[in-house]
Amino acid sequence: MRLQSTASLLALMNHTALAPRKNLIIDTDLHSDVDDASALMLGATLPNLNLLGVNVNHPSEYSALAASAILAHYGHADTPISIPRPMNSVTFFDKKNYKVGEYTSKVAYHWSGGTLPWGKAEDAWDPVFLYRKLLSEAGDGSVTIASIGFLDNISALLDSQPDKYSPMNGRALVRAKVHELAVMGGTYPTGRSWNFYGSNPSRAAHVINTWEGKITFVGNDVGKHVLVGAPLMASTFEDDPIRQSYVWYGFGKPLPSWDPLTILYVANGLGEIFEIANDKGFNRILEDGTNEWVDDGVRRGQRYLKLRAGSEVAAAELDRLFLVAAERFSKYAKTWGEGKGEL
Repeated sequence: MRLQSTASLLALMNHTALAPRKNLIIDTDLHSDVDDASALMLGATLPNLNLLGVNVNHPSEYSALAASAILAHYGHADTPISIPRPMNSVTFFDKKNYKVGEYTSKVAYHWSGGTLPWGKAEDAWDPVFLYRKLLSEAGDGSVTIASIGFLDNISALLDSQPDKYSPMNGRALVRAKVHELAVMGGTYPTGRSWNFYGSNPSRAAHVINTWEGKITFVGNDVGKHVLVGAPLMASTFEDDPIRQSYVWYGFGKPLPSWDPLTILYVANGLGEIFEIANDKGFNRILEDGTNEWVDDGVRRGQRYLKLRAGSEVAAAELDRLFLVAAERFSKYAKTWGEGKGEL
């Protein structure tokens, strides 16, 4: 692993400043792991992104309420949120290892706000309706979808029929409006990933095996050793929901960063952090959620990434962005506006 230099940090900041702004829809399983929360933080605060909406694909009402609280804290109080029905009131419990804690209900309660304040989860959109509304209103080829959880919502979108939002069916609407699907999931060239098998493997297979446009995969190996959160937890921004989420979930330990790395890729492209591992062939999902990369030498618009920078470099960049976002929206910040924090 390489240590991050001042020059590489400046290059990353300049790339961020110059990259074009992208319309983004995030599809998240915000519930257990805290990396979904920090991914929402970046989706709401990176200047290259225009966050259109958030589709939650886990059925706990606290997932939707926490998403609303996070977005509201970072200046997106009007951003629409969806969740599939029926919902439940289940909170996360680490009954396997007893190492991590629950955070979504706490964030939802203590930072209540946005389109779904505490107790208002039923006001959330239906995922298919929200997808169809947002896509129909967007310019052709202008939307990136970041899937950082299960693919059930996107599968339902593909199956959707014409409605009051668009005369096109789901596949036609996606072809017209979506520039790229960025998927956090998979182990390459083959393996099993929670995001593919954890909910409904047939839905994951439906999306990945039949998607007609560009797909970029950020696999399990990319963020596994990029450990983040320590500088944010050590900061004085006690009113920041992501800082507290890392404390509640990891009990002070830095944690892997699969989902925020996916959002970083969406915002900045390959940049100094990523490079293409393989762009020949295609990803195939089997019945049990196992994925396998079929390298037949043909470029179809699918690719999976690897880190170009070392894990420590990638972690330092994410930690920097976390601190800048937290400082910007914290009542405890004293240096914002003095040139010490830039996205």
